Amino acid sequence: MQTVTSKDGTKIAFDRVGSGPSVILVSGATAYRAFDPSMTHLAELLGQHFMVYNYGRRGRGASSDTRPFAKEREMEDLQALVEDAGGKAMVFGISPS
Repeated sequence: MQTVTSKDGTKIAFDRVGSGPSVILVSGATAYRAFDPSMTHLAELLGQHFMVYNYGRRGRGASSDTRPFAKEREMEDLQALVEDAGGKAMVFGISPS
């Protein structure tokens, strides 16, 4: 597990696997990387061709949180991950229905 620091000081935990162009996986609102085997499996598969960031959204798992919640903070979290990836990344999000 590694971390990046978001603009407001929140620590965002992530696992990184593979090599190649960067892809950031965004899990659904109630999941996080340690409890979402489907995203972990997807990261492993994509890791054969990409550098995959599988992160815990703020307030989930090992990622900290700073109140109050605002969707802008989630975008800042993604920006911190993109910066860690070298300034360029694809983003894939999924939410179970």
